[in-house]
Amino acid sequence: MTDQVLNYYAGGNTGRGFYNLFDSNLEGLDRLYILKGGPGTGKSSLMKRIASEWGKKGYSIELIHCSSDNDSIDGVIIPQLKVGVVDGTAPHVIEPMAPGAIEEYVNLGKAWDSEYLKQHKKEIIEIQSKISAAFEAAYQSFSEGLREHDILEEIYIKEMDFEKANQVTVEMVNKIFADKRTNKQAIVRHRFLGAATPKGAVDFVGNLTEDLNKRYFIKGRAGTGKSTLLKKIASVSEERGFNTEIYHCGFDPQSLDMVIIRELGIAIFDSTDPHEYFPDREGDEIVDLYLAAVTPGTDEKYAIEIKDVHKRYKDKMKEGTSHLAQAKAFHDKLEKYYIEAMDFSIVEEIYEKIDAGIQRLEK
Repeated sequence: MTDQVLNYYAGGNTGRGFYNLFDSNLEGLDRLYILKGGPGTGKSSLMKRIASEWGKKGYSIELIHCSSDNDSIDGVIIPQLKVGVVDGTAPHVIEPMAPGAIEEYVNLGKAWDSEYLKQHKKEIIEIQSKISAAFEAAYQSFSEGLREHDILEEIYIKEMDFEKANQVTVEMVNKIFADKRTNKQAIVRHRFLGAATPKGAVDFVGNLTEDLNKRYFIKGRAGTGKSTLLKKIASVSEERGFNTEIYHCGFDPQSLDMVIIRELGIAIFDSTDPHEYFPDREGDEIVDLYLAAVTPGTDEKYAIEIKDVHKRYKDKMKEGTSHLAQAKAFHDKLEKYYIEAMDFSIVEEIYEKIDAGIQRLEK
């Protein structure tokens, strides 16, 4: 049986374009297999198989999901063996630190029939162009949505008492850490808890926090200091030597959505739309920055303006999602050419080679 499967994203379709957070999640690995090859060459299926097989052996597994395809993964990590297998094709290109010594490139392209693909060169190039255009349109929509979100933030920032917000942060830091610290260097991972996908917003909050004793649900509005609070807690955690998982906002990666300190059994996360949750077990606690630090009646005072801006923001998010869905549809068409060209018996040999390499790390 699988010991534990942790699900997250390391790349996201954001208001600032595609955003890559792979590097910190691959730090410390002794072996990293970087898969190369076109769409439909079996990269995701190979990684899922590795995850399944090694999970059955009792190892904890980290699945790095693909933000552009809800059914695919971009990577699998087996932390106990310090080994990972990742998709190293665009847009998440992995830069090796020690090629050959740590990283090994694995070319699934050797399993395809190049002559068949050459016969369909025109169609392949045409579809690739459509995919790129769809992603650009999605990023444009998300960027415009981000600007609307900034307008929403300004409304609440005008009504914020930042001294009160800071006091909430100080109280939380004292409650979480007290005089706790370690004598080691913190390991810090930067990730996304969710992503904008072709099927809309997806998150893994439940999975990421299921084994934690204490969860703080940060409530508030845009601009009420949720991300600032999380950044402060992450900074203190790192400074005191606790391994820290920092989850960036899948819409604006310069903001944070969650901090997990597993050594303390604690998660603190922005529990507002599109990842809105409410306490449902012992140890869950709400921290409401709107109630604590915003002028009472602000929602009512700016109700019409807030409603208008929120609608424009939501419309842009829906627009961006539709473009991601278009990109996925074009990608599926492209995959068919490569699937037709593939000799999957060669992919099976590649899987066996990688699996054998991982087995050697057990000894």
